[in-house]
Amino acid sequence: MTGTSAETSAEHHVRVSTQDADYTPASELLEALGTTISPDLLVQALTHRSFSHENPGALNYERLEFLGDAVLELVSTETLFKLHPDMTEGQLAKMRAKAVSEDALSAIAKTKLKVGPYILLGHGEAEQGGAEKNSILCDIVESLIGATFLEHGIDEARKVVHRLIDDTLAEVATEGPALDWKTSLTVKAHELGKPEPVYHMEVSGPEYAQVFTAKASLGDNDQIIGVGKGSSKRKAQLAAAEAGWKALDRQHKSDALKKRTK
Repeated sequence: MTGTSAETSAEHHVRVSTQDADYTPASELLEALGTTISPDLLVQALTHRSFSHENPGALNYERLEFLGDAVLELVSTETLFKLHPDMTEGQLAKMRAKAVSEDALSAIAKTKLKVGPYILLGHGEAEQGGAEKNSILCDIVESLIGATFLEHGIDEARKVVHRLIDDTLAEVATEGPALDWKTSLTVKAHELGKPEPVYHMEVSGPEYAQVFTAKASLGDNDQIIGVGKGSSKRKAQLAAAEAGWKALDRQHKSDALKKRTK
């Protein structure tokens, strides 16, 4: 799927027809997703920026991922809110963080959707095993949700989200949710009476090999408490959140020690 034109790849790999004779592997992907997506939009939802860099004019999935991330957060929050009326905001946030984490979504991409073979990658990214990278697989799940919302609206997108993550939501409710670093930083800030974390993003490098830098601060305060880098926005923010959490924890312990020694 790499190194060919976007049009050829679309025709060969993700062409979908209502005719049985035209049943393609992409039909299996859509069956697993539980919806329909027009061929052009499906191609975009499966196109990594490394492929669009090598094939000018080919749209990549990043805008759809942005949209799908918002839909996923809405539906998962709505579901947890209704299922667990006695849980606090903090408990719900922990469960949501785990249910829609990179690890959870990439596992869905591998086991439920088996989407790896459909992803359109540039030569370099393909050679580096991009179709198996959790960050890319996670992005693809969100872009497919975004494409569903764009084509069918919120009701159909909600059905797709439930189809994909209800098992995970049930699992995190029984095993006790683990915090990711972004949620941990938010909880730590609340505990210390500080504002919500804010992430300031910078991007460097060529489009096909971008490096994301996230700088975490609290509210409108310009003081940076943590900096992180990564191959995706999500990874950079998690790294910045980890650094920020550790900085707040050190400061809190230092302040507590000073009070005890006075």
